[in-house]
Amino acid sequence: MYMLSPKNFTAFLIFCLLLFSSQGYAQTSGSLLAPQSVETTMQSMLSAIQTNSYPDFIAAGDQAFQEGMTKEMLSSISQSLTSRLKQGYTVTFLTKLNQQGFEVYVWKLEFNDRHDDILQFMALRNGKVGGFWLR
Repeated sequence: MYMLSPKNFTAFLIFCLLLFSSQGYAQTSGSLLAPQSVETTMQSMLSAIQTNSYPDFIAAGDQAFQEGMTKEMLSSISQSLTSRLKQGYTVTFLTKLNQQGFEVYVWKLEFNDRHDDILQFMALRNGKVGGFWLR
């Protein structure tokens, strides 16, 4: 599992929780699929992590997401995951949850390096990303 420093992880977790209280090298597998527009947004955000592109990462976000996500937060995630993403990965859509007015989509990321998998969550409201986190 990729690790953030305790300080960065806490900040990122708080950021994601606040969003809920306030408002390619990949393959897709599995029998369930998220809507194509949601899959495209998720893949774009993973690509932005891989290239450490802040503008691309926040492009699909709502105002709160864009204002709350910092370049430093993205840089920390990018440093932790870029080498694994570049080696290749498989994305499997797991489910969609309805939580506090958001549609929360959940995927499993399996990396070709065969190390720990990651759960990816992306929260949408009115077609805009309100939260994005990795576990």
